[in-house]
Amino acid sequence: MTKANSAIEVSGLHKSFGKTHALDGLDLVVETGEVHGFLGPNGAGKSTTVRVLLGLLRADSGAAQVLGRDPWTDAVELHRHLAYVPGDVELWPTLTGGEAIDLLARLHDGGRAQRVRQGGGGRRAGGINKQRRAELIERFDLDPTKKGRAYSKGNRQKVAIVAALASDAELLLLDEPTAGLDPLMEVVFQDVIVEAKAAGKTVLLSSHILAQVEKLADRVSIIRLGRIVQSGTLSEMRHLTRTTIEAETERPAAGLDALPGIHDLQTLDADAGRVRFAVDGGHVDRAVRKLTEFGIRSLISHPPTLEELMLRHYGDELAANGHSGNGNGAV
Repeated sequence: MTKANSAIEVSGLHKSFGKTHALDGLDLVVETGEVHGFLGPNGAGKSTTVRVLLGLLRADSGAAQVLGRDPWTDAVELHRHLAYVPGDVELWPTLTGGEAIDLLARLHDGGRAQRVRQGGGGRRAGGINKQRRAELIERFDLDPTKKGRAYSKGNRQKVAIVAALASDAELLLLDEPTAGLDPLMEVVFQDVIVEAKAAGKTVLLSSHILAQVEKLADRVSIIRLGRIVQSGTLSEMRHLTRTTIEAETERPAAGLDALPGIHDLQTLDADAGRVRFAVDGGHVDRAVRKLTEFGIRSLISHPPTLEELMLRHYGDELAANGHSGNGNGAV
């Protein structure tokens, strides 16, 4: 069973496809009511993990609990309580977007006869909040009368997002959900995820778009080669990494390079006393105190971004392949 406050608890999960080890002892905990960012590049094991959680794949070994249930043996019951958005949505070609949303709602409801009840902020039918459905269709600028075969990739994603967020699911499993959405729709997506959290839903957001996760996630887990290499809140994770400091002092700052935890010290302007350096999280206070000895005129501190946290684990591989961050928050 999961802990009282855990929606997802995974321990020692292994999954191989032939000689490829997709999951190699993965541990993951997602607390109830949080947005949890699940980060890693393609091939790291994110989608395999999500498929195990959905009961679409059976792990070779290890344990997984989702909402207190085994996702493999209790998949049917479990799917009445969760909604899933993949990164590449396929729709029924002859159904309209609106019909697809309603069909997904009925499937989510376990195939039971449609029921209509009052409560929860809107009229519900077949597990979907119809008022919320209409609102989301408008906000995502989706034409629900078009056939599935006429939709672009982005519009297919919108159909799945609307169906998931208009449902009464308590857990949302989102695997690269905004693939194909334009920047404006990205903003709308971020807004509705914030609203879903406020409504008490739990969200596992698997993504390689770092800026998106940085804005939304309460906690983050970074996966590398099928196992979690770092997990925690952004503030906790940042404490373990380097902060960049740029300062201008009244007199040239000397002796900084002798302090513990200082890296990449650069003198930008000796006459103006401008320096830039990186400092390990546990040594920031000492570095700033040292700077005060020379009379601080200005000081800019840049805590590490989520991209830098990712590069801490993947930077060696990227450098070996001649790649770097592409400047838009993705690697």
